[in-house]
Amino acid sequence: MGAIRLEAVEKWFGAAQVIKGVDLEVADGEFVIFVGPSGCGKSTLLRLISGLEEVSRGHIRIDGRDVTAEPPSGRGLAMVFQSYALYPHMTVRENMGFGLKTAGAPKAEIAAKVDAAAQVLKLEPMLDRRPKDLSGGQRQRVAIGRSIVREPSAFLFDEPLSNLDASLRVEMRFEIAKLHRDLAATMIYVTHDQVEAMTLADKIVVLSAGQIEQVGSPRTLYERPDNLFVAQFIGSPKMNVMPCAVSGAAYALEGHGGAAAPAHAARATQLGIRPEHISLVEPGQGQCSGTVEVAEYLGADVMLFIDCGPLGVVNVRHVGDTSLRPGDRIGLAFDPERTMYFDAQDKALWAD
Repeated sequence: MGAIRLEAVEKWFGAAQVIKGVDLEVADGEFVIFVGPSGCGKSTLLRLISGLEEVSRGHIRIDGRDVTAEPPSGRGLAMVFQSYALYPHMTVRENMGFGLKTAGAPKAEIAAKVDAAAQVLKLEPMLDRRPKDLSGGQRQRVAIGRSIVREPSAFLFDEPLSNLDASLRVEMRFEIAKLHRDLAATMIYVTHDQVEAMTLADKIVVLSAGQIEQVGSPRTLYERPDNLFVAQFIGSPKMNVMPCAVSGAAYALEGHGGAAAPAHAARATQLGIRPEHISLVEPGQGQCSGTVEVAEYLGADVMLFIDCGPLGVVNVRHVGDTSLRPGDRIGLAFDPERTMYFDAQDKALWAD
Protein backbone atom coordinates (compact mmCIF):
# COMPACT_ATOMS: atom_id res chain seq x y z
CA MET A 1 0.00 0.00 0.00
CA GLY A 2 1.23 3.51 -0.80
CA ALA A 3 -1.42 6.11 0.02
CA ILE A 4 0.19 9.41 1.02
CA ARG A 5 -1.52 12.37 2.68
CA LEU A 6 -0.11 15.85 3.35
CA GLU A 7 -1.91 17.96 5.95
CA ALA A 8 -1.17 21.71 6.12
CA VAL A 9 2.52 21.06 5.46
CA GLU A 10 4.84 24.05 5.81
CA LYS A 11 8.59 24.41 5.40
CA TRP A 12 10.66 27.35 6.57
CA PHE A 13 14.34 27.97 5.93
CA GLY A 14 15.09 30.60 8.56
CA ALA A 15 12.69 33.48 7.91
CA ALA A 16 11.82 32.28 4.39
CA GLN A 17 8.70 30.15 3.99
CA VAL A 18 9.10 27.93 0.92
CA ILE A 19 6.12 25.57 1.39
CA LYS A 20 2.93 27.31 2.47
CA GLY A 21 0.31 25.05 3.99
CA VAL A 22 0.06 22.28 1.38
CA ASP A 23 -2.81 19.78 1.60
CA LEU A 24 -2.65 16.85 -0.81
CA GLU A 25 -3.85 13.27 -1.13
CA VAL A 26 -2.09 10.67 -3.28
CA ALA A 27 -4.08 7.47 -3.69
CA ASP A 28 -2.47 4.04 -3.58
CA GLY A 29 -1.13 3.17 -7.05
CA GLU A 30 -1.54 6.70 -8.39
CA PHE A 31 1.06 8.43 -10.59
CA VAL A 32 1.26 12.06 -9.38
CA ILE A 33 3.55 14.67 -10.92
CA PHE A 34 4.64 17.96 -9.34
CA VAL A 35 5.26 20.73 -11.88
CA GLY A 36 5.95 24.43 -11.65
CA PRO A 37 8.60 27.05 -12.43
CA SER A 38 12.07 26.98 -10.87
CA GLY A 39 11.92 27.81 -7.18
CA CYS A 40 8.24 26.92 -6.76
CA GLY A 41 9.00 24.28 -4.09
CA LYS A 42 8.34 21.04 -5.99
CA SER A 43 11.67 19.36 -5.12
CA THR A 44 11.46 20.61 -1.53
CA LEU A 45 7.99 19.08 -1.21
CA LEU A 46 9.30 15.75 -2.50
CA ARG A 47 12.17 15.85 -0.01
CA LEU A 48 9.69 16.54 2.81
CA ILE A 49 7.72 13.44 1.82
CA SER A 50 10.90 11.36 1.68
CA GLY A 51 12.16 12.62 5.04
CA LEU A 52 15.30 14.22 3.60
CA GLU A 53 13.96 17.57 4.87
CA GLU A 54 12.16 18.15 8.16
CA VAL A 55 8.60 19.48 8.16
CA SER A 56 8.29 22.83 9.96
CA ARG A 57 4.53 22.50 10.51
CA GLY A 58 1.84 20.03 9.50
CA HIS A 59 1.77 16.26 9.06
CA ILE A 60 2.68 13.61 6.50
CA ARG A 61 0.88 10.27 6.64
CA ILE A 62 1.66 7.09 4.70
CA ASP A 63 -1.17 4.56 4.72
CA GLY A 64 -2.67 6.46 7.64
CA ARG A 65 0.52 6.32 9.76
CA ASP A 66 1.97 9.66 10.82
CA VAL A 67 5.58 9.61 9.58
CA THR A 68 6.30 13.33 10.07
CA ALA A 69 9.02 12.63 12.64
CA GLU A 70 10.26 9.38 11.04
CA PRO A 71 13.70 9.27 9.36
CA PRO A 72 13.83 8.37 5.65
CA SER A 73 14.62 4.74 6.48
CA GLY A 74 11.40 4.39 8.47
CA ARG A 75 9.03 5.56 5.73
CA GLY A 76 9.25 2.64 3.31
CA LEU A 77 9.84 4.92 0.32
CA ALA A 78 12.41 4.74 -2.48
CA MET A 79 13.89 7.85 -4.09
CA VAL A 80 15.33 8.03 -7.60
CA PHE A 81 17.61 11.02 -8.11
CA GLN A 82 18.59 13.02 -11.17
CA SER A 83 22.27 12.10 -10.68
CA TYR A 84 21.82 8.26 -10.64
CA ALA A 85 24.13 8.04 -7.55
CA LEU A 86 25.63 4.69 -8.61
CA TYR A 87 28.83 3.28 -7.09
CA PRO A 88 31.39 3.29 -9.94
CA HIS A 89 33.43 0.35 -8.58
CA MET A 90 30.38 -1.95 -8.31
CA THR A 91 28.69 -3.93 -11.04
CA VAL A 92 25.07 -3.33 -11.97
CA ARG A 93 24.09 -6.38 -9.91
CA GLU A 94 26.00 -5.10 -6.88
CA ASN A 95 24.57 -1.59 -7.21
CA MET A 96 21.01 -2.90 -7.42
CA GLY A 97 21.41 -5.18 -4.42
CA PHE A 98 23.50 -2.89 -2.22
CA GLY A 99 20.60 -1.55 -0.15
CA LEU A 100 19.37 -5.05 0.63
CA LYS A 101 22.89 -6.19 1.46
CA THR A 102 23.42 -3.38 3.98
CA ALA A 103 20.01 -4.23 5.49
CA GLY A 104 21.27 -7.79 6.09
CA ALA A 105 19.06 -9.60 3.58
CA PRO A 106 20.12 -13.18 2.69
CA LYS A 107 22.18 -13.58 -0.49
CA ALA A 108 19.56 -15.80 -2.14
CA GLU A 109 16.83 -13.20 -1.53
CA ILE A 110 19.02 -10.40 -2.90
CA ALA A 111 19.85 -12.41 -6.03
CA ALA A 112 16.19 -13.28 -6.65
CA LYS A 113 15.00 -9.70 -6.27
CA VAL A 114 17.81 -8.28 -8.42
CA ASP A 115 17.08 -10.83 -11.16
CA ALA A 116 13.35 -10.00 -11.06
CA ALA A 117 13.99 -6.24 -11.27
CA ALA A 118 16.53 -6.72 -14.06
CA GLN A 119 13.96 -8.67 -16.05
CA VAL A 120 11.37 -5.89 -15.65
CA LEU A 121 13.89 -3.25 -16.75
CA LYS A 122 15.60 -5.36 -19.44
CA LEU A 123 18.94 -5.15 -17.65
CA GLU A 124 19.83 -8.88 -17.65
CA PRO A 125 22.67 -8.56 -20.23
CA MET A 126 24.24 -5.71 -18.22
CA LEU A 127 24.29 -7.17 -14.70
CA ASP A 128 28.06 -7.74 -14.73
CA ARG A 129 28.94 -4.35 -16.23
CA ARG A 130 30.02 -1.28 -14.30
CA PRO A 131 28.31 2.15 -14.59
CA LYS A 132 31.06 3.56 -16.85
CA ASP A 133 30.10 0.96 -19.48
CA LEU A 134 26.45 2.05 -19.59
CA SER A 135 24.58 4.81 -21.40
CA GLY A 136 22.73 7.51 -19.46
CA GLY A 137 19.40 5.75 -19.97
CA GLN A 138 20.82 2.43 -18.80
CA ARG A 139 22.30 4.05 -15.67
CA GLN A 140 18.93 5.56 -14.85
CA ARG A 141 17.30 2.15 -15.24
CA VAL A 142 19.85 0.73 -12.79
CA ALA A 143 18.97 3.49 -10.32
CA ILE A 144 15.29 2.62 -10.71
CA GLY A 145 16.09 -1.08 -10.33
CA ARG A 146 17.90 -0.37 -7.06
CA SER A 147 14.62 1.11 -5.81
CA ILE A 148 12.44 -1.72 -7.12
CA VAL A 149 14.32 -4.43 -5.21
CA ARG A 150 13.45 -2.71 -1.94
CA GLU A 151 9.73 -3.18 -2.69
CA PRO A 152 8.86 0.30 -1.36
CA SER A 153 5.35 1.51 -0.62
CA ALA A 154 5.94 4.38 -3.08
CA PHE A 155 8.56 5.65 -5.53
CA LEU A 156 9.75 9.26 -5.47
CA PHE A 157 11.41 10.59 -8.65
CA ASP A 158 13.32 13.89 -8.56
CA GLU A 159 13.71 15.06 -12.19
CA PRO A 160 15.10 11.64 -13.20
CA LEU A 161 15.34 12.36 -16.94
CA SER A 162 16.80 15.87 -16.97
CA ASN A 163 20.36 14.63 -17.62
CA LEU A 164 19.34 12.66 -20.73
CA ASP A 165 19.23 13.85 -24.32
CA ALA A 166 15.89 14.31 -26.10
CA SER A 167 15.66 10.85 -27.69
CA LEU A 168 16.59 9.09 -24.44
CA ARG A 169 14.01 11.11 -22.51
CA VAL A 170 11.31 9.85 -24.86
CA GLU A 171 12.54 6.27 -24.44
CA MET A 172 12.69 6.55 -20.64
CA ARG A 173 9.23 8.12 -20.45
CA PHE A 174 7.93 4.99 -22.12
CA GLU A 175 9.91 2.78 -19.71
CA ILE A 176 8.62 4.61 -16.62
CA ALA A 177 5.01 4.51 -17.87
CA LYS A 178 5.32 0.77 -18.50
CA LEU A 179 6.95 0.27 -15.10
CA HIS A 180 4.07 2.02 -13.38
CA ARG A 181 1.57 -0.15 -15.22
CA ASP A 182 3.47 -3.36 -14.41
CA LEU A 183 4.09 -2.58 -10.73
CA ALA A 184 0.82 -0.72 -10.01
CA ALA A 185 2.90 1.23 -7.48
CA THR A 186 2.40 4.74 -6.12
CA MET A 187 4.74 7.17 -7.85
CA ILE A 188 5.39 10.85 -7.14
CA TYR A 189 7.51 12.53 -9.80
CA VAL A 190 9.02 16.00 -9.98
CA THR A 191 9.74 17.58 -13.35
CA HIS A 192 10.04 20.96 -15.03
CA ASP A 193 9.07 19.31 -18.34
CA GLN A 194 5.34 19.58 -18.88
CA VAL A 195 5.47 17.02 -21.72
CA GLU A 196 6.57 14.44 -19.13
CA ALA A 197 3.76 15.60 -16.85
CA MET A 198 1.07 15.45 -19.53
CA THR A 199 2.10 12.04 -20.84
CA LEU A 200 2.86 10.20 -17.58
CA ALA A 201 0.58 11.54 -14.85
CA ASP A 202 -2.73 10.31 -13.54
CA LYS A 203 -2.82 13.58 -11.61
CA ILE A 204 -0.76 16.76 -11.94
CA VAL A 205 -0.05 19.14 -9.05
CA VAL A 206 0.78 22.65 -10.31
CA LEU A 207 2.85 24.61 -7.80
CA SER A 208 3.73 28.30 -7.62
CA ALA A 209 5.66 30.06 -4.84
CA GLY A 210 5.22 27.16 -2.44
CA GLN A 211 1.46 26.81 -2.92
CA ILE A 212 -0.75 24.49 -4.96
CA GLU A 213 -2.46 26.35 -7.80
CA GLN A 214 -4.50 23.38 -9.05
CA VAL A 215 -4.64 19.58 -8.86
CA GLY A 216 -6.23 17.54 -11.63
CA SER A 217 -5.82 15.18 -14.55
CA PRO A 218 -3.78 16.39 -17.54
CA ARG A 219 -7.01 16.84 -19.52
CA THR A 220 -8.66 18.85 -16.73
CA LEU A 221 -5.71 21.20 -16.36
CA TYR A 222 -5.47 21.70 -20.13
CA GLU A 223 -9.19 22.17 -20.82
CA ARG A 224 -10.45 23.76 -17.57
CA PRO A 225 -7.63 25.56 -15.74
CA ASP A 226 -8.62 27.37 -12.55
CA ASN A 227 -6.60 30.48 -13.30
CA LEU A 228 -4.33 32.22 -15.79
CA PHE A 229 -1.14 30.83 -14.24
CA VAL A 230 -2.22 27.22 -14.80
CA ALA A 231 -3.64 28.04 -18.25
CA GLN A 232 -0.31 29.43 -19.41
CA PHE A 233 1.90 26.90 -17.65
CA ILE A 234 0.10 23.83 -19.06
CA GLY A 235 0.27 23.55 -22.84
CA SER A 236 3.17 23.95 -25.27
CA PRO A 237 3.47 26.43 -26.89
CA LYS A 238 1.78 28.35 -24.11
CA MET A 239 -1.62 30.00 -24.40
CA ASN A 240 -2.02 33.41 -26.07
CA VAL A 241 -3.49 35.94 -23.64
CA MET A 242 -4.82 39.34 -24.65
CA PRO A 243 -6.89 42.08 -22.98
CA CYS A 244 -10.54 42.20 -23.92
CA ALA A 245 -13.53 44.36 -23.11
CA VAL A 246 -16.93 42.70 -22.68
CA SER A 247 -20.11 44.65 -23.30
CA GLY A 248 -23.43 42.89 -23.21
CA ALA A 249 -23.18 39.74 -25.32
CA ALA A 250 -19.97 40.65 -27.19
CA TYR A 251 -16.29 41.17 -26.53
CA ALA A 252 -13.81 43.44 -28.30
CA LEU A 253 -10.05 43.26 -28.66
CA GLU A 254 -7.99 46.45 -28.62
CA GLY A 255 -7.45 47.71 -32.15
CA HIS A 256 -9.41 44.81 -33.68
CA GLY A 257 -12.88 43.32 -33.85
CA GLY A 258 -14.36 40.76 -31.53
CA ALA A 259 -17.12 38.19 -31.38
CA ALA A 260 -20.07 37.01 -29.34
CA ALA A 261 -19.27 36.59 -25.66
CA PRO A 262 -20.93 33.85 -23.57
CA ALA A 263 -22.83 34.90 -20.47
CA HIS A 264 -20.16 33.61 -18.08
CA ALA A 265 -17.62 36.02 -19.64
CA ALA A 266 -19.42 39.13 -18.36
CA ARG A 267 -16.57 39.95 -15.90
CA ALA A 268 -13.75 39.06 -18.29
CA THR A 269 -10.79 41.42 -18.67
CA GLN A 270 -8.57 38.94 -20.54
CA LEU A 271 -9.10 36.36 -23.23
CA GLY A 272 -7.04 33.20 -23.66
CA ILE A 273 -6.73 31.07 -26.79
CA ARG A 274 -4.26 28.25 -27.42
CA PRO A 275 -2.16 28.32 -30.64
CA GLU A 276 -3.83 25.13 -31.91
CA HIS A 277 -7.32 26.64 -31.54
CA ILE A 278 -6.73 29.50 -33.99
CA SER A 279 -7.61 29.21 -37.69
CA LEU A 280 -6.13 31.22 -40.55
CA VAL A 281 -8.65 33.34 -42.50
CA GLU A 282 -8.54 36.26 -44.91
CA PRO A 283 -7.19 39.57 -43.54
CA GLY A 284 -9.98 41.59 -41.97
CA GLN A 285 -11.96 38.49 -41.02
CA GLY A 286 -11.98 36.61 -37.71
CA GLN A 287 -11.19 38.24 -34.36
CA CYS A 288 -7.98 40.00 -35.39
CA SER A 289 -5.50 40.44 -38.23
CA GLY A 290 -1.76 40.80 -38.31
CA THR A 291 1.53 40.40 -40.13
CA VAL A 292 3.56 37.21 -40.15
CA GLU A 293 6.82 37.82 -38.27
CA VAL A 294 8.25 34.28 -38.23
CA ALA A 295 7.15 30.96 -39.78
CA GLU A 296 8.76 27.85 -38.24
CA TYR A 297 8.34 24.73 -40.37
CA LEU A 298 8.21 21.64 -38.13
CA GLY A 299 7.12 19.01 -40.66
CA ALA A 300 3.66 18.00 -39.44
CA ASP A 301 2.78 21.60 -38.62
CA VAL A 302 4.01 25.18 -38.87
CA MET A 303 4.38 27.60 -35.95
CA LEU A 304 3.42 31.13 -37.01
CA PHE A 305 4.17 34.26 -34.99
CA ILE A 306 1.73 36.99 -36.03
CA ASP A 307 2.24 40.64 -35.04
CA CYS A 308 -1.26 41.87 -34.21
CA GLY A 309 -0.36 45.42 -33.22
CA PRO A 310 -1.81 46.41 -29.82
CA LEU A 311 -2.43 42.73 -28.99
CA GLY A 312 1.25 41.87 -29.41
CA VAL A 313 2.56 38.74 -31.13
CA VAL A 314 0.03 35.89 -31.40
CA ASN A 315 1.34 32.34 -31.76
CA VAL A 316 -0.58 30.03 -34.14
CA ARG A 317 -0.06 26.31 -34.70
CA HIS A 318 -1.12 25.50 -38.27
CA VAL A 319 -1.42 21.81 -39.12
CA GLY A 320 0.18 21.03 -42.49
CA ASP A 321 2.19 23.30 -44.74
CA THR A 322 1.38 26.89 -45.63
CA SER A 323 2.60 29.37 -48.22
CA LEU A 324 2.65 32.19 -45.66
CA ARG A 325 5.98 33.96 -45.32
CA PRO A 326 7.25 36.82 -43.12
CA GLY A 327 5.56 40.08 -44.14
CA ASP A 328 2.27 38.47 -45.28
CA ARG A 329 -1.00 39.73 -43.82
CA ILE A 330 -3.43 37.18 -42.37
CA GLY A 331 -6.64 37.08 -40.33
CA LEU A 332 -7.08 34.93 -37.22
CA ALA A 333 -10.32 33.24 -36.16
CA PHE A 334 -10.66 31.89 -32.60
CA ASP A 335 -12.57 28.68 -31.91
CA PRO A 336 -15.45 29.94 -29.71
CA GLU A 337 -15.74 26.57 -27.92
CA ARG A 338 -12.05 26.71 -26.93
CA THR A 339 -11.78 30.41 -26.03
CA MET A 340 -11.18 31.01 -22.31
CA TYR A 341 -11.94 34.10 -20.25
CA PHE A 342 -10.30 35.45 -17.09
CA ASP A 343 -11.34 38.17 -14.66
CA ALA A 344 -9.23 40.99 -13.18
CA GLN A 345 -7.88 38.59 -10.51
CA ASP A 346 -6.76 36.11 -13.23
CA LYS A 347 -9.45 33.62 -12.20
CA ALA A 348 -10.88 31.52 -15.03
CA LEU A 349 -14.57 32.12 -15.80
CA TRP A 350 -16.58 29.01 -16.54
CA ALA A 351 -20.27 28.37 -17.12
CA ASP A 352 -20.92 26.15 -14.08
